[in-house]
Amino acid sequence: MTSETPLLKLENLHAVAIAADTEILKGVDLEVNKGEIHALMGPNGSGKSTLANVVMGHPSYRVTEGTITYKGEDITAAAPDYRAKLGMFLAFQYPEAIPGVSVTQFLRQALSNRTGIDHTVIELRLKVMEAMNSVGMHGSFADRYLNEGFSGGERKRNEVLQMAVLEPELAVMDETDSGLDIDALRTVAEGVNKLTGPDRGFLIITHYQRLLDYITPDRVHIFLNGRVHLSGGAEIAAQLEDEGYEAFRVEAASR
Repeated sequence: MTSETPLLKLENLHAVAIAADTEILKGVDLEVNKGEIHALMGPNGSGKSTLANVVMGHPSYRVTEGTITYKGEDITAAAPDYRAKLGMFLAFQYPEAIPGVSVTQFLRQALSNRTGIDHTVIELRLKVMEAMNSVGMHGSFADRYLNEGFSGGERKRNEVLQMAVLEPELAVMDETDSGLDIDALRTVAEGVNKLTGPDRGFLIITHYQRLLDYITPDRVHIFLNGRVHLSGGAEIAAQLEDEGYEAFRVEAASR
């Protein structure tokens, strides 16, 4: 599925980690259209999580060259909260706990910032309960402090819950499958599949093919040494499962 204007477009994107002044992204070109699911796969240290953070405007990184365009607007220098208001969302690899702030309180504030509408507690609670049911979370989680005492699977399901409530147009998922057992992985994948649609795009960042057993991507990108090395269909993920990253590294080195 394509559209005239890509939902997300990265052109020759270079970025450094400010603390170390080290270049991590080295010329990334990538397009995600509405209605598409893209999987970005790469080994540890290849720069996948950096890419997710740079797309969302994390202040620990600086773009040194290239552009990030969202729905035709250049957001390369935009603040993270502005990107979120535009409809961009990042599901974290390691979601942090926020003691003293309930799941419902957090979502009410986040939704208000996202839409500019101050929902009543009752309105928000009904929306949260409906979303919780859709992602298989017990209603009691609504009153618990955000991620405090949550298992790894519960934290990841909570990220999917946030997507269900905030309804972003672009969801970047940074290794959502990390640390999940097979049951939790299936539950999270089912929640993501329920959120897919013609007006929403996904960029799913992962090490392994196993998440893609439950979420079928339209495009798969192999990410090595700070750039997209190869793009194609879901068959690339299957090839990666059979051959590992070493085969792609050898191919990249021979170019």
